[in-house]
Amino acid sequence: MAGRLQGRRILVTGASADSAIGLGICRELAQEGASLVLMGRRQEPLEQTRADIAGPERHTVEVMDLADLDAIATRMKAIAAAGVLHGMVHSASFQGYSPLSRINAEQFDRYFHVNVAAPLMLAKGLRQKGVCEEGGSIVLIGSVAGLRGQKARSLYAASKAALVSLTQSLALELADKSIRVNCLAPAVVQGPKADEQFQLLAEAQRQALLQAHPLGLVRPVDIAKAATFLLGSDSAWITGATLPVDGGYLAG
Repeated sequence: MAGRLQGRRILVTGASADSAIGLGICRELAQEGASLVLMGRRQEPLEQTRADIAGPERHTVEVMDLADLDAIATRMKAIAAAGVLHGMVHSASFQGYSPLSRINAEQFDRYFHVNVAAPLMLAKGLRQKGVCEEGGSIVLIGSVAGLRGQKARSLYAASKAALVSLTQSLALELADKSIRVNCLAPAVVQGPKADEQFQLLAEAQRQALLQAHPLGLVRPVDIAKAATFLLGSDSAWITGATLPVDGGYLAG
């Protein structure tokens, strides 16, 4: 039985094996039959992802630092020369804590460069003639922090809120090219980064954060399955939406 994404070529940023979300997305998309373009800054973790997922021979590795914004469109043209794209998942993200007393210009640039400017330029690259097949889909990985403020995370939250707005505006601008744009908003996701976050908290804070997720912490596969839905034909009339994948976090 063919997968839901059989015959589709999808670019995934943040696809390194040491990214719980990126790897989870790549596993699910590959299992559904997609051919992936695995993009990240480091060759070895990308090769590890390719070796780990179904059909490694179908996938290619693209080493690129998304900080080089002006090079993104040219690179995407080159990627499409080897096969047109049918969609993209922007999973690369910069995150952390930013207490107001410690915020500086470098931090601001880092958050907004990766979390806002990079997906904007990737969308610009995807809209180029010959890069994306008609009926393409862009999935941006946001956060519940973009929908509800979080103490000591103002830069992260603001950048993810900007991603929600970007999703709506790009959806309108790319509709005439039949390219849909949607955003997923996870809460705390199981994995090494969540473990690091919990280590910074006192026991009472850890328990409160766990209890804020009525269904439990989000698994990478939960995000991956939602991304698969938004990339496929079952969501053909959904664009400009931000879908929480949060275990009930926003319901509280």
